[in-house]
Amino acid sequence: MADAPSPGQGPHEGPELHVALVGYGKGGEVFHAPLIDAVPGLRLSAVVTASPERARAARERYPWVTVYPTVAELWADAGRYEIAVVSTPNDTHAPLARAALESGLAVVVDKPFALTAHQARELTDLADDLGHVLTVYQNRRWDADFLTLWQLIEEGALGRVHRFESRFERWRPQPKGTWRETGGVDAGAGLLYDLGPHLIDQAVNLFGPVATVYAEIDARREGVNADDDVFLSLGHARGTRSHLWMSALSAQNGPRFRVLGDRAAFTSFGLDGQEARLTGGERPDAADWGVVPEGEWGMLGADGVSTPVPSVRGAYPEFYAGVRDAVGEGEPLPVDPHEVIHGLEVIEAARRSARADEVVRLR
Repeated sequence: MADAPSPGQGPHEGPELHVALVGYGKGGEVFHAPLIDAVPGLRLSAVVTASPERARAARERYPWVTVYPTVAELWADAGRYEIAVVSTPNDTHAPLARAALESGLAVVVDKPFALTAHQARELTDLADDLGHVLTVYQNRRWDADFLTLWQLIEEGALGRVHRFESRFERWRPQPKGTWRETGGVDAGAGLLYDLGPHLIDQAVNLFGPVATVYAEIDARREGVNADDDVFLSLGHARGTRSHLWMSALSAQNGPRFRVLGDRAAFTSFGLDGQEARLTGGERPDAADWGVVPEGEWGMLGADGVSTPVPSVRGAYPEFYAGVRDAVGEGEPLPVDPHEVIHGLEVIEAARRSARADEVVRLR
């Protein structure tokens, strides 16, 4: 296992860092802006969007922000900011991150970091050469169920884990017609680029590098051009097997986690509630943020005898607290890009596996 995500951050007394958010679709509006706004020491100072409707929404919620209609205008004004956050369609992540780094800004890139491992390595090398902070928004490392599972594994409650099952499943038989569904794989559309980075990142953080990949990748709904039903079998170098499912056509969802060890198993259902609360417009600095109701706790046990496990609190704001400390204080990155590059290698291997209908070996 990698180092655990950072614990809770206390009040911040350092200088305020000004953040420019590039993109104000669902990713920018729901997953980034509220967290930036809630973390002491960060100030959401600018938003880039060409949409008049989204510009109005940004100004209504954050009246002090400067709204730029193009990134060119932001780069020309880059001296006003310390951090750029890229939350735009997937195929623009790498070029926008490069432009932000070259403009002298620290950069947060939404997942997927890039469309290829090669692009990601080039970005990481550029950031190293320029001496700028570059990190990737892997917020699911701060899901309550993931943090709870991490704790159980660290404590040895499961024994030696031999199988990790993880799912992001939805029931959306009618496509919504978004670019994630109508676009092609070359543009980063589809579930493997959307949900895959989360599931793969969690598996790699828990059980280490992946040695083999087998994948089944399908587009099952009419009118969808990219994958909407995916299964991955990952063989980790240390021996654990991860089975990962992502689907938009799951009429009955399986467990979010089912983790089998030689001492006990852990099973949990349902998604972390932080996304729903952010979507509902709640502030992530609420006193009960990330608290999981007792009725939604996962179960630990063996051979039909299980007991509920109190959930660790979910903590999405910790990512941006880590960004603040990395940029302002030189602290370690909340997510090291080198870790995420391996996840992109797994995605590339999965596509090769699905095309050839065979297991692909990475190392």
